[in-house]
Amino acid sequence: MIGILFSLALLMFLAFKGMSIIWIAPICAAIVALTGGLPLLPTYTDTYMTGFVGFTKSWFPAFMLGGIFGRLMEVSGGAQSVAHFITGLIGKKRAILAVSLGCIVLGYGGISVFVIAFAMYPLAVAVFREANITRKLIPGTLAFGMFTIAMTSLPGTPQIQNLIPMQYYKTTPMAAPITGIVTSLIMFFAGYIYLVWREKKYTERGEVFIEPTGAAVATLADVEKLPNPILSFLPLLAVVIVLNVLKQNIIIALVAGVLLSVMVNFPAIRKNMVDVINKGASNSVLAIINTSAAVGFGAVVRAVPGFKTLTDMVLGIEGNALLSEAIAVTTLAGATGSASGGMGIALAALGEKYVELSVSTGISLESFHRVASIASGGLDSLPHNGAILTVLAICGMTHKDSYMEMFVTTVLIPVIATLVAVVMGTMGIL
Repeated sequence: MIGILFSLALLMFLAFKGMSIIWIAPICAAIVALTGGLPLLPTYTDTYMTGFVGFTKSWFPAFMLGGIFGRLMEVSGGAQSVAHFITGLIGKKRAILAVSLGCIVLGYGGISVFVIAFAMYPLAVAVFREANITRKLIPGTLAFGMFTIAMTSLPGTPQIQNLIPMQYYKTTPMAAPITGIVTSLIMFFAGYIYLVWREKKYTERGEVFIEPTGAAVATLADVEKLPNPILSFLPLLAVVIVLNVLKQNIIIALVAGVLLSVMVNFPAIRKNMVDVINKGASNSVLAIINTSAAVGFGAVVRAVPGFKTLTDMVLGIEGNALLSEAIAVTTLAGATGSASGGMGIALAALGEKYVELSVSTGISLESFHRVASIASGGLDSLPHNGAILTVLAICGMTHKDSYMEMFVTTVLIPVIATLVAVVMGTMGIL
């Protein structure tokens, strides 16, 4: 038990220091193996790599196609065209609402959060300039739109955090729709009201828009050269419809999105289409290896004798099984700095137990799915999270400048929403 807890703490510390989980996860797994009495080399080559390869086998096609889809939408200008249309529709006076909704729409359409960040940042600068809002709020606004509703709680979202539970619970992306919608509304209104309040506080202190310098300078694409926003929206819509209405696998849904994106944006990408696809596929490899490394660590934890003690502790949490799952998922997401990685560890280790508890308690597996998904988007967004660091870097801000808004909208409020989901699931509300 000491080895497991120490390795989790070490994993979190090293990740916070900016070290890649690709190599720190095996080191921390080795500590678990040594303290758990397992042979070191066989544990790495067999137990760790079995967990690693098992996740890659299940999810590589989705990661790869998602990477290609996102890259096509980014390079063609399709993502920025949709975002520009939304911000124009809402108006620059409601800059925070426009930017956050743009992120939510792109996320629900299956675009990677990293692509969204790069596509939305220039637009955010433009509308924040027009509304004279301090740029310190841009990271919080982007994170609010990307890392909450569209990533975890909205039923039917094609983001990986909503798909991983399907593997363990045999559910669908639309699992527990009422719970998903209610928690989405809680996160949206609470986050938006908070950001508007922060805007007023900054303005009262005399902090308004200041032009970005250095790497944070934003170059807004020529609107006239952007593709038609309605046509650009079609690939996003196709992914959601094929996944949720036609009930097809995420691979089929993403293939539909990729093909439609190529068709509607062919003039913009025809000269470098192979390079675009190559880059998208390459980008996906790092993403899935990061998550697979975390899942491999979880497989080693599961193999040591101390895991039973840990399981009894987690499953014995006062309350119910949904609360146990929520705490396990969000704690491990915080330790790894990854929503999908933390969920992968938790469900690989405890998924079978929660299926058994679903049968014995009568709590629907759909509720377990939705709680796991929402919980993964809680403590994952602590300061060492890679996506948090990327957004701050894109915006030219530091943790001191902007992390408070990111913490409230992507950690504190989602944790509250998770508790609401636990209560609703316990009451039998799907």
